[in-house]
Amino acid sequence: MLKLQGIESGYGESPVLRGVSMVVDPAKVVCLVGRNGVGKTTLMRTLTGQLKIRQGRMTLGEQEVTGWDSVKRARGGIGYVPQGREIFPQLTVKENLLLGLEPCVPRRKAFPEDVLALFPVLPQMYHRQGGDLSGGQQQQLAFARALASRPKVLLLDEPTEGIQPSIVEEIQDVIRGIKAKGETSVILVEQSIEFVRSVADYIYVMDKGTIVAEGVQDAIDMEQFEHYLTV
Repeated sequence: MLKLQGIESGYGESPVLRGVSMVVDPAKVVCLVGRNGVGKTTLMRTLTGQLKIRQGRMTLGEQEVTGWDSVKRARGGIGYVPQGREIFPQLTVKENLLLGLEPCVPRRKAFPEDVLALFPVLPQMYHRQGGDLSGGQQQQLAFARALASRPKVLLLDEPTEGIQPSIVEEIQDVIRGIKAKGETSVILVEQSIEFVRSVADYIYVMDKGTIVAEGVQDAIDMEQFEHYLTV
């Protein structure tokens, strides 16, 4: 379980997150939605340790991780697929994948076969440079890299952005597969209401750096939900 209590963070002297509290139960898919610029990516960067928690508390399982840096959080079980994917364009697909093993302690030498099975196109492209892949293929590469260390919590920042519909369907299947394994929770930032409805167990709505609504998918007020996504 990942638990946030009264989290505040931001950039420089500018606060962005104000008192954010969330609970992510084991093997559940939690979606964070809201307009652009309300703090969703800031929360992701705070969870990974790229931004410091100025106030509040963050726990992963029974362990308090509030003061941990990004390296320790990655090794502690937090995986991340950032918006824009951020694969290494000059490295081969295989080299990009092997970087996903860095958080493993002790370090694994072989990439997990069950993860590769989720993305069968990747082994066929081992020797291609990451920058030569299509956007959808790069997204699959970023997913596989993040799953290599078998994280307890996987953070996905707008994984369907700029992706062709066939790959979006594959991403849906991968998220459902992760959930079915029962080993990893998912926090998903997403703008597509249809995609959120297809995978979410629980939804948090963010506006101006705070959580303004939340609930299980069947119970949340969808009219209110859509209001907070409308520009």
